[in-house]
Amino acid sequence: MGARAGVRRPVLTVDRDQLMALIDYTSSVIYMRDADGRYLLVNREYERLFGLRREDIVGLTDHDLFPLAVADAFRENDRQALAGGVPIQLEEHAPDDNGGVRTYLTVKWPLIDEAGKPYAVAGISTDITERSRAEAALRDSEERFRLLAEHAQDIIFRYRLGPDPAMEYLSRAVEAITGFPAEAFYADPRLILSRIVPEDRPAFEQSWRESRSATITYRLRRRDDKVVWIEQRASAVTGDDGELTAVEGILRDVTERMELEQQLRQSERLDSLGQLAGGIAHDFNNILAVISGYADMMTEELGPDHPSRPDAAGIKQAAARGAALTRQLLLFSRSEPSQAELLDLNAIASEMVRLLGRTLGEDIELGTVLHPGLPPVVMDRSKLEQVVMNAVLNARAAMPSGGRLTISTGLEHDGGGSDQVCLAVTDTGCGMTPDVMARAFEPFFTTKGRGSGTGLGLATAYGVVTDAGGTITLESEPGRGTTLRVRLPAGAEDASGVIPAAPVAAVQGGDGCRVLVVEDEEQVRDIVCRLLRRAGYRVFAAPHPAEALRMCRDDRLEFDVLLTDVIMPGMSGTQLCAELRGDRPDLPVLFMSGYTSGPAPGGQEMPADAPLIRKPFEAQTLLNEVHRVATERV
Repeated sequence: MGARAGVRRPVLTVDRDQLMALIDYTSSVIYMRDADGRYLLVNREYERLFGLRREDIVGLTDHDLFPLAVADAFRENDRQALAGGVPIQLEEHAPDDNGGVRTYLTVKWPLIDEAGKPYAVAGISTDITERSRAEAALRDSEERFRLLAEHAQDIIFRYRLGPDPAMEYLSRAVEAITGFPAEAFYADPRLILSRIVPEDRPAFEQSWRESRSATITYRLRRRDDKVVWIEQRASAVTGDDGELTAVEGILRDVTERMELEQQLRQSERLDSLGQLAGGIAHDFNNILAVISGYADMMTEELGPDHPSRPDAAGIKQAAARGAALTRQLLLFSRSEPSQAELLDLNAIASEMVRLLGRTLGEDIELGTVLHPGLPPVVMDRSKLEQVVMNAVLNARAAMPSGGRLTISTGLEHDGGGSDQVCLAVTDTGCGMTPDVMARAFEPFFTTKGRGSGTGLGLATAYGVVTDAGGTITLESEPGRGTTLRVRLPAGAEDASGVIPAAPVAAVQGGDGCRVLVVEDEEQVRDIVCRLLRRAGYRVFAAPHPAEALRMCRDDRLEFDVLLTDVIMPGMSGTQLCAELRGDRPDLPVLFMSGYTSGPAPGGQEMPADAPLIRKPFEAQTLLNEVHRVATERV
């Protein structure tokens, strides 16, 4: 057995035909060239490639078959293989029949004779054109992605979670958003976590443990300690075992959007508070109208020498103080109806000082400097008071440790015959830089901290004053206080569409003039009717607009003046006016209200020729206005 195991089997020999059959049935190009570069042998794939018989190729060189540059490159590669004495591998490029270029992965090696001298070179070239193109396309795609990531405004990141946590990629935007270069995050994998505001870290860490995609927003402290809002859109990366291995995604700076949303939410809260304040003012004004009306009647009946007359005057004074408080509520809620009036800026300034004396605090020295004999201006009173109120509150905020605040008036002549009446609010506060002044009238711009202001005050004031034909400016220097100056055209006494100041003196009695009073508050309705009857008017009363319409249409009620509240259940006073004027277009109408909020219900706006008196009103004011609207239509 051992002898037989040691018997060597005869070696099988392969003749030339068998060898050619082997190389002919491969898809690669196989060839041999002598030391001078002449072909000694090619396989069938080579014949197919050039469309020539191998007998026609043998004896030729590459310069007979290829362009000069290609042939020179092939020849140089052959010399390297011959000189090196060992196989070499390289890529070669040759033209194809369609005018393109094909890429080959070539292995060349020298053939050595018995004397050890290389006499020829053999080569095998495999067509890798498609693979090469795919690799080139992939490289191009990767390069485009890299450029896109590097130039993106957002941070593109990939963070490895384990086994050794590390930041694997960060785009260039990270430095602009966080203030830290990408290298800082690569060097310290926990740096990103340490910059998250502590209250937001649990949500941030949880988002990196979730297996599903998620979008969260958190606060990040920059290198300069400024806090920015970051929106993270991240996806989990899992391994073959389904375990989380990395997180990748996009980080976007959304600070500006979050601030705008917060300002909008605060504005909505203020609107809600304003509606509440306006509603309270409405009810309170009705109560004050009753108190004030009864006090007027008591004062008149008691006579000048009655010992209880001072008590009635005290009731009247208390009602006036209550009216001042409700006006402040209406200023806050911005719910006063828009009605142009002839106004005395000196009177406005004096009244605002009385209203604000206790509001601003004892550390603020509040005073006025008033120019005597000012001509009136034409503007909505509540809007002008709103402008002054906003300026005063801004001034108070600029003087946290106290200071002096002055409301002043003046008259300017432009030399062209037009006069401007000026009202200024001056403080001794911290002042403004030029950059802040340049943006002070922009909507939502504020120097107050987060959650401490909407930035709408000066923007609103600008719109209000501009609508009145005036201008509003700021004068300020850091550390030297601020002056807000409003300039308004001097108004004419006969300005059309403007309510003139009610005369102080009593007017003639009603002389039997018929007035229809429509008021849903019973006590207000009662006192208004009593005041009118005492003045000689014939009065008809309705508790709501529907009853007033029934009285007019079913009972054929004839009357001369409609005196109606504005806001009532079911139908507004403006709608009632429109209904009645459908039959009587020239019907005299006087509105009274303690509160309106924009257009009246039903979309009916207040007619331009129907004045409005605000509750609580003086008895004489009511009588004067009723007499005026009645006589103007005669």
